[in-house]
Amino acid sequence: MKCFKNALETDYISLIDRAFHYGDGCFSTARIRNGRIELLDLHLARLALACEKLFLKFDVELIEASLKQINAQELVNGILKIVISRGNGQRGYSLPDHDADLWVYYYPKQTNDFQPEFIQAGILAQRMGFSMPNIVGLKTLNRLEQVLLKKEADEKGWAEAIACDLQGNIVEGVSSNCFIRIKNRWITPELRYNGVHGIMRAEILRRMQQYNIECEQSSIHIDEIENIQSLFFCNALNPMKIVTQLDQQSLDSQVCVDLFNSLHLNQMS
Repeated sequence: MKCFKNALETDYISLIDRAFHYGDGCFSTARIRNGRIELLDLHLARLALACEKLFLKFDVELIEASLKQINAQELVNGILKIVISRGNGQRGYSLPDHDADLWVYYYPKQTNDFQPEFIQAGILAQRMGFSMPNIVGLKTLNRLEQVLLKKEADEKGWAEAIACDLQGNIVEGVSSNCFIRIKNRWITPELRYNGVHGIMRAEILRRMQQYNIECEQSSIHIDEIENIQSLFFCNALNPMKIVTQLDQQSLDSQVCVDLFNSLHLNQMS
């Protein structure tokens, strides 16, 4: 693993960094292949929106400068985690008046064309709360809900799992968004009150529109679980984790494979 702070390689983080004390910042996780960040424009747009809503100021050119450092060391395939921290601050919640720090973590890994992954999943007993309206959809540094949800999924032996909110509406997976097929139509949860507005979710919705494949963004209640025909999870590191079995319910995976091929999800620009 390599780490760059403001385009300079480092292995040190300050004891008074607000990312550590308050989770004060945002992040995005991307694949890098042959020295190029996949879906870079979507990642930059996500970070820019989060910074606007969180009142974070940072120099976007530092991302390109960090990538040049990675390329210079021939670290061209793997996973990038781009973290924006408000930086150092004194005790208390009041915002310091300086630019945020940009951290880029590089994890080496061979990256090939995407292929569907087949998994078993379930429905989590824990429920997600509702977010403050102006941070709904943002990928902030505070991910305690996901930490606890992942613990439950791991204990059940599920690679991914459906998380619902306090009203019983399906929100997303632990670290993924989801697309669900009910009554021969695709639906993805609308994420009005919680959840992460994921990069791959946005790209899949864009491609569905491009290829005239209908997909409704609406609420799906837990009571409709038995009506689910097909289900897949997606994130920036994998566009389609197809669920073959949801708890004890077998699902149709072929319709997901057909969608994968129709949307050309094996490659990302």
